[in-house]
Amino acid sequence: MPLPKVLIISQPFNNDTGGGITLSNLFAGWDQDKVAVVCTGHLLEYNIDTSICNTYYQLGYKEQKWIFPFNLIRRKYPSGILKLDDRKIQNLTINKSRLRVSIIMKFWLPFLKWTGLSHFVKTTSLSVNFCKWLDAFKPDIIYAQAEELDRVSFCLLLQNYLKKPMIFHMMDDWPSIISDKGFFKNYWQRKIDKQFRKLLNQSSILMSICNEMSNEYKSRYSADFIPFHNPVDISFWKQYQKKDYNLSDPPSILYAGRVGLGIDTSLELIAKAVEQVNKELNTSLRFVLQTQAGEKPAWISDYTSLQHQSFVSYNELPKVFSEADILVLPYDFSEESIKYIKYSMPTKASEYMVCGTPIIVFAPGETAISRYAQECGWAKVIRDNNCEKIAEAIKHLIQDKSERMRIAKNAIHVAERNHNALEIRNEFKKTICSLFNDGK
Repeated sequence: MPLPKVLIISQPFNNDTGGGITLSNLFAGWDQDKVAVVCTGHLLEYNIDTSICNTYYQLGYKEQKWIFPFNLIRRKYPSGILKLDDRKIQNLTINKSRLRVSIIMKFWLPFLKWTGLSHFVKTTSLSVNFCKWLDAFKPDIIYAQAEELDRVSFCLLLQNYLKKPMIFHMMDDWPSIISDKGFFKNYWQRKIDKQFRKLLNQSSILMSICNEMSNEYKSRYSADFIPFHNPVDISFWKQYQKKDYNLSDPPSILYAGRVGLGIDTSLELIAKAVEQVNKELNTSLRFVLQTQAGEKPAWISDYTSLQHQSFVSYNELPKVFSEADILVLPYDFSEESIKYIKYSMPTKASEYMVCGTPIIVFAPGETAISRYAQECGWAKVIRDNNCEKIAEAIKHLIQDKSERMRIAKNAIHVAERNHNALEIRNEFKKTICSLFNDGK
């Protein structure tokens, strides 16, 4: 079938973020000259994947305006098409002051969020040069993601200019927490909700990250969302799929992914449980955290069994995941965390499943990931925020080879049945092309 030209908003292709990996796996095989990405500068600094798309327009100072006095301290990104070469993965190195970044993250951003200023300190418009580029590219369809008021407004502005059908894809339930504290929170909740509903009404197709989110949004917004989660290339992951379920010496538990909101507290509790297991069984079980280099938790030095590793390339993940004895998918149990992750589905879930290593899901029972794992049996599920429960689950798995094999084989089956890239990618393509064909 002929493929339409797709303009992607607010998510670059990369292999080190959940959104970038999901996007890459969904759009794999798309004609390179029929896809372009529009993003703000801070999203286009590292690991830009040009294998699927090599046309990136950076929204910079010509499109983004900050009110005084914040414009004096905000980084000024250039606007326009990025100059990329023939390398598959590219980095646009930008020198940053560590002190400046630390001050912004610890003081400036929390202040903006608490006061509500974060919702109107900046606006993104369509510059003359950007409009000229849009007119030259002539997209058939807009595929958009957004997670704040300004990006929602920008999507609406862009769609009104292009007059093309728009697909909107939700990754996390950010509307539930974006304005739940601080001054004027009720005002901003109403304003954001109104603008967000306008975006939903203006979209031709709505997508979610999982069935649980689709069900919730049907009730909340009276709208139908088609679930599209990260699909996995079965042949890619099978090259190192685990076959030997004897424990390594020493055995290891691996977590690979981001740290911070919604995860950090549970990761530390797992570290405590591993220490407890080592003490009780006189073992040397290792808990390995694989994160971005700058995301090393402050508490990591408090635990002798904990090791930190930086991310490896995506091509190395099948081998790294299969070499671990147990993989963990944790979520925090705080009220704020549950609001944010309740209807989320981590990108790595399907990748964990297909690699053949047994999985532990440590998450509140009301979260989508916990329910999915429990219902389909692809992981050992811990729903209690309790160190003893975690330790018991770990001991059970490291002492029971047949249980490790049972969970792992079931996970592979679920991945092949529900997350096969060949099938999901084809369905994704059909969904997008239905808009293109209807518009002819």
